[in-house]
Amino acid sequence: MKPALPKHLATALPAPAWFVASALFHYLGPAFAVLLFARVPPLGVAWLRIASAALLLAAWRRPWRYLRRQDAHTRRTIVGLGLAIGGMNACFYLAIDGLPLGTVGAIEFIGPIALAAAGLRTPRNRVALGLAAAGIALLTRAHVGGSPLALFFAFANAALFTLYVVLGHRLAAATHDGSEPVDRLAAAMLVAMVPATLLGFVPAWPAMASPALLAAGAGVGLCSSVIPYVCDQFAMARLPRASFALLLSLLPAIACLIGALVLRQFPGQREALGIALVVAAVALHRPHADAPSSSPTDPREVRPWNTSDSEPPA
Repeated sequence: MKPALPKHLATALPAPAWFVASALFHYLGPAFAVLLFARVPPLGVAWLRIASAALLLAAWRRPWRYLRRQDAHTRRTIVGLGLAIGGMNACFYLAIDGLPLGTVGAIEFIGPIALAAAGLRTPRNRVALGLAAAGIALLTRAHVGGSPLALFFAFANAALFTLYVVLGHRLAAATHDGSEPVDRLAAAMLVAMVPATLLGFVPAWPAMASPALLAAGAGVGLCSSVIPYVCDQFAMARLPRASFALLLSLLPAIACLIGALVLRQFPGQREALGIALVVAAVALHRPHADAPSSSPTDPREVRPWNTSDSEPPA
């Protein structure tokens, strides 16, 4: 019998505290991954992250039992979501190999904000999209001369991030079988291992003979995928959609802060202004009014486990 998540943990801290913990670990993992790039190529580090997270979640949740109960449509959605996760992680690590973490963290929000503007055409969302576009333009101009390939991977990551949103929302809307949220995540992570292995196993080979590097890679997976996703679960169970959307504005700023503290990546004036515009856009935008409260249009909210149709009290 699979262990259920201890429910008393959800109330051990205020909901915003779970969100902040998730955000910190979400970007601490990639920051530590950058430090590994001197010994292991980015695609190898991406494989170590996905493989370690997938194996940890599989040992805990045994997602193949969950998959056996699903229909063909849900399985296809899980496969698509896993492939998106695998590609997204590969592009993310290739991007942060050549760009500051704060810049990549800001660029990846252009897709979710565009989805919100397309799904709910309000003046508020149009202004948010304009602010985000201006911010991304500033960030792109700041790096296009020296890092065009890294910028390509940053925008590819943003596109896959958006696909992750769409597939995650579809899975959340279609799944009502009483399964634990982490089961869906664990199933998708197992699928993500396939493209990650094809792209990253050979580059990760230098780490195979080093227990220290393997442990560091597992630590990146734990920090980047396991801890933040579980913290998200506790936060989203208690935060209304509007509050969660507002807290999302912290993410590009937290990415910039961690990049400065851990990697000594201090933004210039143009970068700082671009990130500030994206932060303002994320704070201003609102997801589609018809979407379930726990399945809004940003991947930080659209984890594959969000199935509640009611908005919990703050």
